[in-house]
Amino acid sequence: MVDLADVHLELGSTAGMVNILKGITLQVHAGERVGLVGPSGSGKSSLMMLIGGLERQTGGRISVAGQDLSALNEDGLARFRRDSVGIVFQDFHLVPTMTALENVALPAEFAGLGDAFERAAAGLRDVGLGHRLDHYPGQLSGGEQQRTALARALVARPKLVLADEPTGNLDGETGRQVIHLLFDLAERRNTTLILITHDNALAERCDRIVRLDDGLIVEDRTAISASRAVAQ
Repeated sequence: MVDLADVHLELGSTAGMVNILKGITLQVHAGERVGLVGPSGSGKSSLMMLIGGLERQTGGRISVAGQDLSALNEDGLARFRRDSVGIVFQDFHLVPTMTALENVALPAEFAGLGDAFERAAAGLRDVGLGHRLDHYPGQLSGGEQQRTALARALVARPKLVLADEPTGNLDGETGRQVIHLLFDLAERRNTTLILITHDNALAERCDRIVRLDDGLIVEDRTAISASRAVAQ
């Protein structure tokens, strides 16, 4: 599903060019759940942006869902994201002037799906918000907004979901509920998941843990939960 070969990312700053990613080689198989961990500034979010086609690498090769991202122009990248990727951000990124139903239906409408609103309603019911369809983001709690964002990320049945600290702005119990939904929906739909988190216990719920430090992969191992499942 994801194939990165010697990927580099350099960005300009007032102090000159900064090497953010320094040669990342990584493969993620279809249906796999990968926890991406590491200290702040290690390059986790930058790597997610590259995989999602939101930023372009300055070296190396990136292939996602069978597409060479470097061969796509901006319109091609937009179609790639529309058809193949769902993204859950820490800050929700809901459209404030749209209801929960309209927010969730948006990606399905962009994808040309005729049943966009039916899918959106079903997706909101899946995350326990069937009673909130007509509420605006400002009328929802933080947990409800993130569950809405989760339903939006999954509504068009993407091959890959990228989640960047999806519980970062939530209290502990609400965060646990959102993560349970994320893993449950990804498993039921056999969706590939890459989860960025600072929570090691949360990362251990994945199949693999990939640790970044200073723009390099320093560890790539099977998660404890996956090891136990194999042993059983």
